[in-house]
Amino acid sequence: MKKIKVRRWRLTDYDRITEIQRTCFQNMKPWTLEQFRSLITIFPEGQMAVEYDGKLVASSCSHIIKFSNYSETSSWSELTQDGMITNHDPNGDTLYGIEIMVDPVYRNMKLSRRLYAARQKLCQDKNLKGIAIGGRIPNYHKYAEKLTAAQYVQKVIDKKIYDPVLTAQLANGFVLRRLLPDYLPNDKESLGYATFLEWINFNYKARAQELKTSPYVRVCAVQYQMRMITSFDEFAQNCEYFIDAASDYRCDIVLFPEMFTMQLLTFMPNKSPGNAIRSLDGFTARYEELFTNLSIKYNINIIAGSHLVIENDDLYNVSYLFRRDGTMAKQYKLHISPHEKKWWGVKPGNKVEVFDTDIGKIAILICYDVEFPELSRIAVSKGAQILFVPFNTDERRGYLRVRYCSQARAIENQVYMVLAGCVGNLPAVENLDIQYAQSAIFTPSDVEFHMEGIAMEASANTETLIFQDLDLNLLARNREYGSVQTWKDRRSDLYKLNYSEGNKKLSI
Repeated sequence: MKKIKVRRWRLTDYDRITEIQRTCFQNMKPWTLEQFRSLITIFPEGQMAVEYDGKLVASSCSHIIKFSNYSETSSWSELTQDGMITNHDPNGDTLYGIEIMVDPVYRNMKLSRRLYAARQKLCQDKNLKGIAIGGRIPNYHKYAEKLTAAQYVQKVIDKKIYDPVLTAQLANGFVLRRLLPDYLPNDKESLGYATFLEWINFNYKARAQELKTSPYVRVCAVQYQMRMITSFDEFAQNCEYFIDAASDYRCDIVLFPEMFTMQLLTFMPNKSPGNAIRSLDGFTARYEELFTNLSIKYNINIIAGSHLVIENDDLYNVSYLFRRDGTMAKQYKLHISPHEKKWWGVKPGNKVEVFDTDIGKIAILICYDVEFPELSRIAVSKGAQILFVPFNTDERRGYLRVRYCSQARAIENQVYMVLAGCVGNLPAVENLDIQYAQSAIFTPSDVEFHMEGIAMEASANTETLIFQDLDLNLLARNREYGSVQTWKDRRSDLYKLNYSEGNKKLSI
């Protein structure tokens, strides 16, 4: 007895799937091995195959996106990041169907129906709003001399013309929304056209984060003064003062500077720099408890600067995110400055984190990390819209490196940048004598934003806080209609960024 089943792709399916692609889409390039690996690594659940009597005979692939981040006319390349799906968003709202195909030898067995049903179940299991697809119209080239694309599509809807793709999609509950020109420019059968279709998940339940309807996020940066203190409690009181103020101004998130917990060394016994800095780890449990409690008490997300911690006898510079729901996450500094290496022996982390929060996806680049453009590119590729930069610089030239690089990152990636640094001095702490800062909030440099690309900045070397509303919708508009579109216009056909994250290898 012959058996049929739907299962996930395996790496060993590569040759068979590309064989079917060459048969079904004769004028189009099949998946590269790099694309194939990326699909099954990033979102294995979305890559489905139909197996009949032990042979793979049909397949489909998909990923999750937040559809409002894209325009109505976005191309296949934009929606899939050139087939690499590095824009897959586990917290998105739409399952995007990338491709579906059936070996011609096994057609008329309703195999595509099985794949569409599997996609619909996945959509429901993930509680997504629906499925979006850009469908080919492969028979259009036969009618192009007599019919416009719109006329052809209407005749398929009216069942006067049969199209192997569109007819099947309409039969599986999809609704036509619009026609997409230049969706797949190399699709000669469809003459580059595609249909945008939707399937609505009527069982969708609104998520808690969607109750926040405003596109505005109010961010706050604390320009914190380093001064002599006598206890951890005094440090805690200083921090709570600024968190209370930020909460009074109804800020959604507050950023403290890099290494501001070194203020705790002012009441510790004098030690050599290496030993003194490692003693800070003794405050880690109290630090975590303090900011967890403050984030809940004041209903605000807190990026508590950075703190030096010991793990497996190695010292790391770690920035903590304390969400207002009581959860906590960490970003390890990835590029260690010569000063940190020489005096303290700080070790680097190995992962660019992108954090899900109730204000959207964010990332943290600790001081020196913002001077390496690859990290911002990775973070934004993973969905971050606001990048936070806690920094600690001793004089203006060092500060300007952080500032200028942050402004460049805002322009390159069309994102917001929020910077917070320390001011003041710690005469009793070796190798951290003075600080210079001018905390700021930067935007892309274009018509939608302030003409200087500066949403807000503090007075230099003064203890204060700054805050500003950031419109996330403006970012989407700027990427689509900006005077320059630096994110979209990257030459991914000419150069790519290869990034390793554990066993995952991504090309961005």
